[in-house]
This record gives sequence, structure tokens and C-alpha cells, in this order.
Amino acid sequence: RVGNMAGVALAAGIVEHQYFLTEKKLAFDASLTTLRDPDNNFYLKPDTGAFAIGGWEDGSRGFHRGLLPSSFGRELFPANMERLELFAIPAASRLPVLNEIGIQTVINGPIPVSADGEPIMGLAPELDNFYVACGFTAGIAASGGAGLAMANMILHGECRHGSLALDVRRFSRVHAQPRYLEDRAIEAYCAYYKIHWPGEESHAGRGLRRSPLHHALDCAGAVFGSRAGWERPNWFAVDGMAPEDVPSFEGKPNWFKAVGTEVKAIRERVALIDQTSFSKFEIRGEGAEAALQKIAANDLAGPPGKAVYTQLCNAKGGIEADVTLIHHGAEHFYLITGSAFGVHDAGWVEKHLPSSVTIRDVTNAFATFNIVGPKARVVLQSVTDDDLSNSAFPFLGVRAIDIGHARVMAVRIGYVGELGYELYIPQEFAAHVYETLWQAGAAHGIANAGYRAIESCRLEKGYVYWSGDISPDYTPIEAGLSFCVAFDKGEFMGRTALAASKAAGPARRLCTFTIDGFAPLHGGEAIVRDSRVVGSTSSAGYGHHLGKTIAFGYVPAEVAGETEFTIEAFGQVYAAKRGGRCLYDAKMERLKS
Repeated sequence: RVGNMAGVALAAGIVEHQYFLTEKKLAFDASLTTLRDPDNNFYLKPDTGAFAIGGWEDGSRGFHRGLLPSSFGRELFPANMERLELFAIPAASRLPVLNEIGIQTVINGPIPVSADGEPIMGLAPELDNFYVACGFTAGIAASGGAGLAMANMILHGECRHGSLALDVRRFSRVHAQPRYLEDRAIEAYCAYYKIHWPGEESHAGRGLRRSPLHHALDCAGAVFGSRAGWERPNWFAVDGMAPEDVPSFEGKPNWFKAVGTEVKAIRERVALIDQTSFSKFEIRGEGAEAALQKIAANDLAGPPGKAVYTQLCNAKGGIEADVTLIHHGAEHFYLITGSAFGVHDAGWVEKHLPSSVTIRDVTNAFATFNIVGPKARVVLQSVTDDDLSNSAFPFLGVRAIDIGHARVMAVRIGYVGELGYELYIPQEFAAHVYETLWQAGAAHGIANAGYRAIESCRLEKGYVYWSGDISPDYTPIEAGLSFCVAFDKGEFMGRTALAASKAAGPARRLCTFTIDGFAPLHGGEAIVRDSRVVGSTSSAGYGHHLGKTIAFGYVPAEVAGETEFTIEAFGQVYAAKRGGRCLYDAKMERLKS
């Protein structure tokens, strides 16, 4: 409610939370610790001669769509004994003493829960000097760390402890819509003690934002995930498979074979990937190029008609955003970034633009497809009269072309390491363009592919992922992205820090590790050298084309040149080799062909 008063949208809801106090008939040592039993869905805290026992039960309810009435004080709700039994009975089974004493008090009160269950912290994107720390389900337990983090944000402009998972900018106004927020907050509350699987997707608040292709892809067997409220295809069920996720920690998930089939199409033939959920922003006005040059590490100079991959760094050289900037016209650019990073990245850019330059969210105006694979040019050329030859339309080129009866913006770029074109299409033409390409590609074995195939391919290619492999905690020099830093273009944010890092050599480096065959790596695993943990994986997965498990991770510079490591996962130790950063088409011949 306070956020609304200031014009700040906060995805922090309210859910009913119950716990009970036993009768004061217990005698126990004062040092008795608290207890959590996620399997039985309860927690216990010692009280004076009693226990306080609560849980995160299914069936809880939201309250006033997350907006407390102004008249609401320190009030409680009526107890719901049916819900209480969901954790009270398992608690009595675990602690037989509870069968010998009664319940003295049941407390049912409001608890804040965000749209993903994690706290919301940081500088609000809508305002300067308006900081947020809310959505805590465990305020007392988190108070010390949260206070330190907020103090650092306010005093130094950064957390210093890696707070992206808690950043207020991970949410948009979509997440703060009252009914959507209530559904998501209740789901997050009920899942608090449940097992969270690799690749797990939320089930609440689904179907909100849909690509023009959603129905067609659904009929083709798409299994959708959700980012920023968008439905986007993760993979496609084939050969009679059920279109649903069955994840696994230690084995292969049910989508493993299907994703391998999609990767094969990308690497050997041609595939279509719906990337409509990409966050897209239009930047224009007098001084746009000069302003962007001051915050982009790469060089944007040159005539319109090219795309530039670049990092946007802070004063210390940390990577605040990892984006593509499309030079569309005089003082006219488009910024393309990940589905979930739009609020974060646009907010960072906007704070550094002069008043003469505007930034406008055009995500909803354009559908985006990626036609990719060695046959991509052949298929695309068959439905356009524009010259797509390598000389006429080189890598990183940007052109307006006709596809069938529709005019689109084509950018020769991609995230899988193959010849490909990202197509930015006015929404009303999207179905026509997709159908035109699908019909033209039939003779070449065209296939749909999803985001899990993208993940496999980008690991093989050595492409990094912002918020995992790179973030404000890491610099382009450490991440092996020095080729994106144009030191000779003049001053830009972070240049001094990056130049010093390059001259001295980084203290840590992002490396690529491979394990023969399949290993259950998901990111966050320990990287070990000579029986010493030297780092942890920043992202990991299976490279279906190479037949290897691939992981990225930072290690100290003094061991970054070594080749033999081990990686630990689920009690197993896997021999891992540190290889070159790019494991597939290292010379970029396929990408630039």
C-alpha cells in the first residue's frame, strides 16, 4: 500500500499463516534449538515451558488481494482447524510428547509473501532514492543479513553479497496485479517446505501473456514455462509423450530425449523458436547514440543497420546488463534483453539517459521468432525477394525484409551458435509469417524448438547467461568477454576499473568444464582441484550434440590454466576437464557462413 502511494508496484502479497502454542507443561533445556521438518511440513520453536509449532499448509488463503485495509491494525483471523491439522498431526507423530499436552492458543495472522516466495529488496525502478525491503516470511531470521545488504545498497549503490534473486527489479507490474499476485503468493506459501526440482515451473497465474503462436505451438505439443508472465515453449512432446514436466535431480528428466531431437534439428537442419517474450525497448531522441556509448562497453559507432552485443557495466566494471543494441536509424536504437530482465535493464538505462532521449517498452508490439540452423538461409530466401547472401546480409546485420506478405525487421544473430535470423514482427502478422516459414521449411525437415534446446546449444557454444554466469558481481574481463570491451572508443562507465583489471590480470576466470556423458549438474556444484574447493558452477547442463555434460564456473586465476578437476553432485564425484571456452564451432564458421 505504501508502494502504491509512491507509484511503486510491489509484488508482495498477504497470506494467512497459522501456528499454535502448546500448554505450558514442558520442561526442557534452555539451549533447545528450533526444529524444521520439511517432510512433515512443520517447524518448532521453544517457548517458555511450551512449543510454538507452525507450518506451510496447503489451502491457505490470501487477504484483501495483498492490500491491507487502512483500518487494519494488529489483528488476527479466526483459526482454521482443518488446515491446522495438516501440520499438527504430522508434528505429533514426529514428537509424541505433543499427544500428552493440549493446545493453548491458535494464532492465524497475515504474513507477507512475494510472487516467488523470496524477499523483495533494492532501489525501486520507478523512483530515485526509494528503497524497498519487504516480502519477508522470516523477518527476524533474515534481519541481520537484510539490514547489511540494504545499508550497502543505500550507502554504496550495491549489495556486495549477490542479491539478484531478491532484487525488486525481477518483478514487473504484471506480477503486482492483485489477483495474479494473490494466486502466486498462495502457491509460494504452500510450496515453502516442498521439494523444488531443477527446471521447476510455477503453476499459478499461468496463461496470462501469450504469443500469437501460443495455440499453434500448444497443438504441436509444446510444454510451456513462464517468464515475466509470458508463456513460452520449453520443449515439445513427441512420439506420444505426455506434454508435462517430470523433473529429476539425479537422473534424466522426461524431456531429455525430446530436447535432444530439437538440438539435432538446430544443428543439422532448421528450426523455429518462438522468442516473443524477449523484452524489447525503443530508445530514440537527440543524443541517444552518445548516451548509449557512455554506458555500453562495446562500440556502437557506425551507420544504422547493425546489431551490437554488449555489456552495460557499473563504475566498478560489474555487469549490470547483457544486451543486444540494434542501431535502427539516426539516434534510434532498439534494446533487446531476456524475458525476465526487462524492468531491471530498462531501469538501469533510463537512469543514465538525458531528458532528450526516451526509452519505450515495445515488448508487446512485436512477436519474435528465431529461424536457425544450416538450412535457415535456404528456407528464408525462398519466401522473400530480398538478398540474404552473406555479402548482402552479414553476421550482425539488420535489415527490413518481406516474408510472404509481411514486412519484418530481421537481425542476423542468435543464441545457439548457428546461422540464424531473429525476426521482429508486428503482432498482427506473426501467424502469417510462422505459417509461411513452416510451409517453406517442410522440405528441409523444419522443426519447432524450445528454450531447453537453446540452453543445451548455448552451453556448447560458450554463451553466458546474465544472472547466472555474469552479473554485477563479475566483470567482462573475468567472464572472458574482453572482446566486447572497446577501450579505444573513449570514456564509458566502468572503463577505468576494467582497464586496471585487464592490466593486472583478473583474480578469477570463468572456465568451461566437461564431463563425459550425462551427469546431473544444474549449477551450484562444487568445483574441486587437488582436494580443495576452488569454485562452484554458475550454470550447467547437457550438450546434446557433443554428448557431454557442460558446466561454467569461476575459479582462481592461478588454477584456471589447469585441465584436471572434479565436480561433486548428489554425493558423486565426476572427473571434469577444463577446456576451451567455446566447445562448438570455435572459429565461428557456421555462425558467419
